[in-house]
Amino acid sequence: MSDAMRTQPSALDQFPDRDPEETAEWAASLDAVTEAAGPNRAAYLMRRTLEHAEGAGLALPRLLETDYVNTIPTAAEPEFPGDEEMERRVTAWNRWNAAVMVTRGSRDGLGGHIATYASAAWLYEIGFQHFFRGKEADGSGDQLFIQGHASPGIYARAFLDGRLSEEHLDRFRREVGGDGLPSYPHPRRLPWLWEFPTVSMGLGPLAAIYQARFNRYLQHRGIKDTSGSRVWAFLGDGEMDEPESTAALTLAGREELDNLTFVINCNLQRLDGPVRANFKIVQELEARFRAAGWNVIKALWGSAWDELFALDTTGALVQRLREVPDAQFQTYATRDAAYIREHFFGAHPALAEMAKVFTDAKIVECFHTSRAGHEPRKVYAAYRAAVEHRGAPTVILAQTVKGYTLGPGFESRNANHQMKKLTGKQFRAMRDLLELPIPDSRLDEDIVPYVHPGAGSPEVRYLQERRAALGGPAPARKVRPVALPEPPTKPFETLAKGSGSQEIATTMAFVRLVKDLLRDEATGRRWVPIVPDEARTFGMESLFPSAGIYSPLGQTYDPVDRDMLMYYKEAADGQILNEGITEAGSMADFTAAATSYATHGEPMIPFYIFYSMFGWQRTADQMWALADQLGRGFLIGATAGRTTMTGEGLQHADGHSHLIASTNPAALAYDPAFGYEVAMIVRDGLRRMYGPDAENVFYYLTVYNEPKVQPAMPKGVEEGIVKGLYRFQEAEGLPGDAPRLQLLASGTAIHWVLAAQRALAEWGVAADVWSATSWSELRRDALACDEALLRGEERVPYVTRVLQGAPGPVLAVSDWMRAVPDQISQWVPQDWHSIGTDGFGLSDTREAARRHFGVDPESIVVAALAALARRGEVKPETVQEARRLYGL
Repeated sequence: MSDAMRTQPSALDQFPDRDPEETAEWAASLDAVTEAAGPNRAAYLMRRTLEHAEGAGLALPRLLETDYVNTIPTAAEPEFPGDEEMERRVTAWNRWNAAVMVTRGSRDGLGGHIATYASAAWLYEIGFQHFFRGKEADGSGDQLFIQGHASPGIYARAFLDGRLSEEHLDRFRREVGGDGLPSYPHPRRLPWLWEFPTVSMGLGPLAAIYQARFNRYLQHRGIKDTSGSRVWAFLGDGEMDEPESTAALTLAGREELDNLTFVINCNLQRLDGPVRANFKIVQELEARFRAAGWNVIKALWGSAWDELFALDTTGALVQRLREVPDAQFQTYATRDAAYIREHFFGAHPALAEMAKVFTDAKIVECFHTSRAGHEPRKVYAAYRAAVEHRGAPTVILAQTVKGYTLGPGFESRNANHQMKKLTGKQFRAMRDLLELPIPDSRLDEDIVPYVHPGAGSPEVRYLQERRAALGGPAPARKVRPVALPEPPTKPFETLAKGSGSQEIATTMAFVRLVKDLLRDEATGRRWVPIVPDEARTFGMESLFPSAGIYSPLGQTYDPVDRDMLMYYKEAADGQILNEGITEAGSMADFTAAATSYATHGEPMIPFYIFYSMFGWQRTADQMWALADQLGRGFLIGATAGRTTMTGEGLQHADGHSHLIASTNPAALAYDPAFGYEVAMIVRDGLRRMYGPDAENVFYYLTVYNEPKVQPAMPKGVEEGIVKGLYRFQEAEGLPGDAPRLQLLASGTAIHWVLAAQRALAEWGVAADVWSATSWSELRRDALACDEALLRGEERVPYVTRVLQGAPGPVLAVSDWMRAVPDQISQWVPQDWHSIGTDGFGLSDTREAARRHFGVDPESIVVAALAALARRGEVKPETVQEARRLYGL
């Protein structure tokens, strides 16, 4: 563009032009090409020049988009190393059995998804035959994040290789009683096959990035050589709308995670229709990934298009491909040649002339089915380029037809995601298309049959030989139990002694405990501290210089606080994962570390510390996936409670995370009041999760930022701490006939209750104080007892036993909404009362906030007197007097 044509200032205007005449000559040359050969030719020359400049190492910004064509032309495809005909037959069997499995299940309304795997079959098959490493070599292999809706195809392949039977396939989505196949990849339901739960869309891509990053972390810290492991994430183009799908792209780019490959199945359809009806999702994704530093490979068009591209001497075809929106391409895939000639080729004279060369059959083939994602050679070329690329992660944008091979009633139809079965006529057409040796007589049966070529067939032998060469079956989850030695007792004993006269918060008690455990020679290196940011808020800055913050680049700068004792230290072998402001990324970190015992055979002990409000409320879906993935570790909700965060207010004040945590069957949630309780819970967690009989659970501890004197641990309370309740302090100094009640408290609320205990004594009331370390564990035990009762087994819940015979009513107090302690009310033999912090949090002093919610010591006293008054054990006038005295 000449200077006369420019209307907007350019960033280049701020730099001196050392030779304006030369610059003008370049611009004039471009103008001349545009005029003589057209804009397509001029654009082609510019792109070629930029490619050449990049290859020569010139520092130029990269183009964010390329033409809507294959990155790897046919002429540049590598030689295909397998038996293509054999692999075609293997894929055909898998397609058939996947469709049969879902159709048979649909008879009973169980549903299932057919179209996703039908479009992606070759994307998986080429990986299984040539790229995906199994676990029998180094115990790690590759990590496969399978698209959830494609699970029927994975089951069909496991049936072909002998890992599943017909009975298993007929139990698709029939899990009650065991031996059923879960609808999607669920490790907890099928732990020998699935490694990663992926059907909560968006979590798979995020988890895959952090898994690849964690593999590097293990390598850099010298824990395991993971250099041979590659993470493959299979995703849908519609899934990329989820914010989590693209949340960590820049992390993968800046850390050059070339051990990571995304394969995005671009069939241009969401669950209800086109992904970008009026735009182009492939171009959008290419720009986004390139901008984040990824290597982008587009595999769009099948070989039938080669002849069309060869005739595109004017660039009109490439231009037309760029301008047609996705929804129109979807329409082309369902219309006849006449429609395509008119609406696609008819848009440009040069294209209309080109179309005259081709038969209707050729045009239909190109626009209906010829996509690179359906051709093994093109998929192989893309995968080969991905694994050979160095210095950046790779995304493969593979174009397919949703519902491919399922017939015109399925292919490219908006409703195909919800279509659960094929008719007999459709199965016959599918059989003929796939050239499967299934006689008509078998298709006349009421139930369409599964078909297997036989355990000794050439197809099965080929499949098994390829998997043996790549290191065993895939996908597969293998756990080789490795129990960690018990940590030294001294760190726990230190907290058990209390803090003397020093006031420390339970947050600091936890950090001190972990700091001591990190020094243990046997297990210290296995701790993985994770923090989304504000490590200093949690008192973790002392870990910076000793443990180091993980960075693959080390520390390339001189930190501003280098001369300070607790300076900010980054290192390639750093132990701390300080992720910045991303709770979602930190949870993905935690999950990768929490499942390393299975993924890599290396048990790691992650603890992720976060503002409790920004944990379960923000990332509970990831915590559910963590449970599904059988993760182990410690989640630490710091600055917990609704009234301890002075000044922060509504969106920081957590009074409900324990209620959300109670919905997760794998989460053991505790709300410790004292440092020694923290120590005993962590010690029990290490035993249960990392001992000889390791359990697939994880711990959630809430800790507080309110400094208090930490008492020494009373004798004989260890069991009560772990089970969830013990009597901390009995009432003293009152006559035996004094009105009596039981005060149960968790977390920081125990300090309000202890103050109330003293005040109640002045009113002549004896109150015993109990520390309720876990409301949800008390409920879990009680539910187990109820379940046992249905089987005729008589068991008394722990909470019922320990409170049995305790005089008076029970009043439960916490810094949580009342529904948290109310979980156990039906199993408490006494009259039950609770007070809590229901409602939104607010900014003020702790004292004012607690008075506002009615949980301060004075409010507890009034609530206790009112409970006793209802029983006739104190006079109603006493309650009124207390209200007046305390200003309530």
